[in-house]
Amino acid sequence: GAMMPEEETAGFLERFRAQTHSKFQHLLDRSSPHTLYRWLSFLGLLTLYLVRVYYADAYYIVTYGLGIYLLNNLIGFLSPQIDPDDGEGPVLPTRDSDEFRPFTRRLPEFQFWYGSMKAVFTALSMTIVGGILGIDVPVFWPILLLYWLVLFFSVMRKQIMHMWRYKYVPFNFGKPRPAAAAAPKDRK
Repeated sequence: GAMMPEEETAGFLERFRAQTHSKFQHLLDRSSPHTLYRWLSFLGLLTLYLVRVYYADAYYIVTYGLGIYLLNNLIGFLSPQIDPDDGEGPVLPTRDSDEFRPFTRRLPEFQFWYGSMKAVFTALSMTIVGGILGIDVPVFWPILLLYWLVLFFSVMRKQIMHMWRYKYVPFNFGKPRPAAAAAPKDRK
């Protein structure tokens, strides 16, 4: 049997989608070990977005939504996977004599980066489509900025207090590392 034109088109589109997804996933997999370059690409895209908003002098409500989403991602990145306040599962060590447990994040670094990139790309796309269609919600941006700053500082204060109470640091730098094995002496 001959395929109908709609079936051929549907088959082509499905193959195209699968190939595109496979290539994109391959790029994501290859970018995984390159943390610095991934975050530099995020900063570049975020800068492009902020320049777009600045010169358009619009889209402050989109920017506010983006800021809230990025703040939520940051809190997930800084939070332990199992919250000691819940009382369920293993807890973080609170004394030096407690067994060492590595810090496991609620939102792993790669997912934090990927979610943030998707959010900035989506916000940038919204400003472009909004510019083409002439859509923007007029707001008084200083109020949104002030509200976001109050939210940021109150949430970060709460997060830092939580870190102090349970004595965890969600970053690797500055943490004690096991002593390296003694190097074998040179034989003559």
